[in-house]
Amino acid sequence: MQTYLDHLVVERGLAANTLTSYRRDLRRYAAFLATREVDRVDAVGPADVAEFLMRLREGDEEHRPLGASSAARTVVAVRGFHKFALREGLSAHDPAAQVKPPAPPQRLPKALPLSDVEAILSAAAAGGTALSSRDAALLEFLYGTGARISEAVGLDIDDLDLDSGLVRLLGKGSKERIVPLGSYAAQACGSYLTRSRPQLAAKGKAGGAVFLNGRGGRLSRQSAWAVLARTAERAGVGAAVSPHTLRHSFATHLLDGGADVRVVQELLGHASVTTTQVYTLVTVDRLREVYATTHPRALG
Repeated sequence: MQTYLDHLVVERGLAANTLTSYRRDLRRYAAFLATREVDRVDAVGPADVAEFLMRLREGDEEHRPLGASSAARTVVAVRGFHKFALREGLSAHDPAAQVKPPAPPQRLPKALPLSDVEAILSAAAAGGTALSSRDAALLEFLYGTGARISEAVGLDIDDLDLDSGLVRLLGKGSKERIVPLGSYAAQACGSYLTRSRPQLAAKGKAGGAVFLNGRGGRLSRQSAWAVLARTAERAGVGAAVSPHTLRHSFATHLLDGGADVRVVQELLGHASVTTTQVYTLVTVDRLREVYATTHPRALG
């Protein structure tokens, strides 16, 4: 194990904090193997590694149970150690190859209440300048289409058809999809493209980009993020808000309104409906809340 740790320092340049965690994890692993009277790396079997993972999650007299992320880090250290031992000829087999780290708990996406979204969009439209017009168009576009921030800043004028109310988005893996553009987003984008974008484009080489920065170039992801953060602060929305929050809100509000999950899948550009179904967990909570507050016999 010490040879492996030395390798991580010299060959991999592992950070000091990470190395400390690996050393602690491997010491715990060695102590566990000692209780099973295993004192050679080539004597470790898959059952030993699997039992160690179980002990991590359940805890013992000396250790509290570890959460999925902490247990996963420990398993990564153990798997790396056995891969190293196999590669260096210290063992003829890798007993950890089939032991997978525990999956982290599924985190529910955080969606804003509709009132917060409306407050942000109203604040964006209140400026009266070319940049505030751009901000309003950008945020209406993000919430109106559920686009990723990369899809929004990568948007070109040819991708936007305001007459038909459709937009072409280039998603992950260069996959294109066509999504509808709501009337509020279409109006905000139309006003920006007609009145404000030409002012910004005159300051630089805009190319075909829809959303421009103050110097006339394509708006960056970081700048788009800052636009939303500033606007949310002006709107008095205290929750942490990111462009992805608007995407989450778009999906959640659609499902709350009765949209089919497969339709939302297409709108979001998810390759699998499984990815989209995490939003249904949010709406189930909403259903439970509505039931509890409205059904005459929901509460005792």
